[in-house]
Order: sequence, then structure tokens, then C-alpha cells
Amino acid sequence: MEVRPTASQRIGDDLDRIEAAVAGGNADLGSLGLWTIVRQVKLDRLLVDEHAEQIGRIDTAAFRAGVRMRVPVWTGNALLGLGSIAGALAVGAAFAWHTPVWKGLALVAAGMIWSISLHSPTHWLVGTMVGIRWTDYFLGGPPPPRPGLKSDYGTYLRADPDSRAWMHASGAIATKLAPFLALAFWPGSNAPWWAAAALAALGVLQIATDLAFSTKTSDWKKFRREKAIARARRAAMTPGAPAADQARVTGGSQIPRPASPALSAEPVERRPDRSPVDRG
Repeated sequence: MEVRPTASQRIGDDLDRIEAAVAGGNADLGSLGLWTIVRQVKLDRLLVDEHAEQIGRIDTAAFRAGVRMRVPVWTGNALLGLGSIAGALAVGAAFAWHTPVWKGLALVAAGMIWSISLHSPTHWLVGTMVGIRWTDYFLGGPPPPRPGLKSDYGTYLRADPDSRAWMHASGAIATKLAPFLALAFWPGSNAPWWAAAALAALGVLQIATDLAFSTKTSDWKKFRREKAIARARRAAMTPGAPAADQARVTGGSQIPRPASPALSAEPVERRPDRSPVDRG
């Protein structure tokens, strides 16, 4: 009798194919089908446990093959930390200088600098707190290029989806708060009124661009995506949820076993012949 491969075995075979293609120079993970697999794996804790390491390895290899302008994480954090210090020095200059126009320019500069320098380090801090690790800083995004932070996708998958969602949101929130943080220093700095107006306008503009674009392409889109996965996991484990939904989310590991061996959804099984070590 022919033994049918489990879902986990089929995914493992597909990941082996994709990893070989990436090693051969094809870094287009979408056309190779990786993200379709990732959407399935994210819903199932057992599939995450089985395949996160290989998915992370593939993602990192493809990223590094396609992105040349990158630096180690500690270097990126150090440079952006210096940027945050520069923003603080600009606030100090707004208090120390006597010429109104320079006071105003210094305060506005602080808000703009912090809008850039706080974004990725906030992702790093929140993500690290929930178990996500990081591989590189890089320059990317829509023009003008901005610093970005690349996660180790294996550790990203192992993090709880609610935690992943708030990691994505954290950087966006930090960016939106940065102009208002600088604005908080305006009353004591005696900077001209237009400095306060410029900072308020910058903050409102960033919120508007988030509402218009980020919910479709960037941090808030990822926030909504991960929140949807978290809701799907919770819904599948509520009392009375269909066993098929529970199996889809948990690989069958949390479904109460009836006396009868029959089960309406086949649990995901581990692949005994395919450990992370075996896959290199």
C-alpha cells in the first residue's frame, strides 16, 4: 500500500526545491512559491516548529544575494543611535542659541532626525524582547532610501503572531511620535511659532501617509496580517470549533483525542527522516 506524504513532508520537499533554486542564483522567492508556503506554515505551530529554520535560511540567503548595501546589525544600531544623539544635540542647540531662526531650524531638525533614527531601533528593541533575531541593516524602501532592518525569518516565525504584529507597529509608532517629541521642547526653547507649526505639520503628514500607504504596503499592512493570523489561531481553539480548523492551526496537537482512532482531520506529522541538521 502506497503511503501518502503528509503536509509537512510535501512542504519540506518544496522547501528543498526552493533552497536549491536560491543556491543556484534565483532569489525571486515569490515566483518560487516560498510565501505561499509561509502563509500555510504560519497557521500551524507544528509546521512552524518543523520548517522555520529552513525558511529562515532560504530567506536570508535570498536577501543577501539581492541586497548589497547592508551592514551588521550592531553597526546599524550604532549609526542610528548616533543619529538620535544628534537629534538631542539639536534640541540643546535650540535652547542655547539666541537667533530665533536658528532655534527654529534646530528644533525642526531634531524632529526630522528622530523620525528616521528611532524607527528601526524600535523594531529591533521590541522584536528582540519577543524573541526575534536580526541579520542585517540595509538601505531600501521607496525613495528616498531609508534604513531598514532584516529579521531572521526563522525566529520571526517562532514568535507569537500578536508579538510579531506589535513589532511591526512599534517602528511606525516611534516615527509618528518623533515630531511631537521635538514639539514638546518648543515652549521652553523660545523658538519661533513656525517651528511648532512645522513639527505639527510633519507629524500630521506622517500619520496621513501611514493611513494612505502603510496600511497597504508597509508596517501597518504587516500588523494587520499578523493580527489576522492570531485571530485565526484563537478562533480555531475556541470550544466547538470544527476539528478541521483546529488541525489546520495546530497540526492536531491540541485536539482532544476520541476513543475511536478516527479523526476528521489528519494531524501534521514530523518528518523523522528530515531534521534541520539533515537539511544542512
